[in-house]
Order: sequence, then C-alpha cells, then structure tokens
Amino acid sequence: MRQTAHLWENPEAVLTSIRVEIDAPASLVWDILLDMPRYPEWNPFCVECSSTLEIGAPVNMKLKSYIEPDVFFDNCEYICAIVPQKQISWELPDEEAWPYPARRDQFIEELKDNRCAYWSTDAFLGDNGIHVMRFAGPWVKRAFNDTAYALKERAELLMMGNPPETKLPIQ
Repeated sequence: MRQTAHLWENPEAVLTSIRVEIDAPASLVWDILLDMPRYPEWNPFCVECSSTLEIGAPVNMKLKSYIEPDVFFDNCEYICAIVPQKQISWELPDEEAWPYPARRDQFIEELKDNRCAYWSTDAFLGDNGIHVMRFAGPWVKRAFNDTAYALKERAELLMMGNPPETKLPIQ
C-alpha cells in the first residue's frame, strides 16, 4: 500500500444513505449484516459476500452495477472496524495500481421498544476522492438506499415470523 499525503476526508466526498427505522432489535439487524452467505437472499446491491469478519480480513463482494444493466463486478475491501451491534466498516486502501481509497461504515442505532435504525456512509478518500464522488456518488447512494430498505424488509419479516422469500444466487 502506498502512502498519500492527502488521505483526508473531504466532506464533499462523503455520502450518507437514508436512515431507516426498523421494527426489529439491533441484535437481529446485526446478525443479518454478519450473515454474508445469505446476502443473495435479500441484498439488491451486494449479491455475494464473504469474510472471516476479523480486523484486516478481506471482504470479497460481487456488486451489482447501477450504471450497466445485468452487469456485476467483483470488489475486495478490508474490515477496519467492528463494534458489535453498532458498526461494521471496511475500506479500500490507497494503492499505486488503484489510487481510489474509500471507507464504508454501516451503523445500527438502538431505539426504544425493541427497534433500531440503520444507515451507511461511504467516504471517497485521497487526492481522487472528489472525482470518484462526482462520478460514482449518485449510483452508490442509490445502491446504499436500496440496501437499507431491503435490510429493513428482511429484519421485519423475520420479526413477524415470516421466512423471507429466497432469491436465487446471481450468476
């Protein structure tokens, strides 16, 4: 990994998804986020995901393109923060071959009455961060919003005792 002089966070290069309130406890939402083999069943953006979920471990993902229909791409980032039932984060390091560092944070906020809220952020870092934001920000925000709505639906169906419909894995 190369070092850059400007691996700072530019507020104009950070996006935040919608914040959804979920009629389910934070512990259930946390379990859904960590159950990566089941992502194909509910997650419209990250259709495949695997990780050992340890700090520094890779998160191998297959992501849906929001700019090209029926196109998927592989992505690998690295776990950088885990706060049980509150936050999971992964990042893409700044490397000479791919100078587009980024960090995704997913947050769960415990609310009253066995409920919680969920949202996520993506910070595009380094010298190219603002350019990545201008190019990819709108579709990444849409993907994160879709994920938030889908997570809410999955958790609430599980809370009602209704097994969610299983989607076939995307090939």
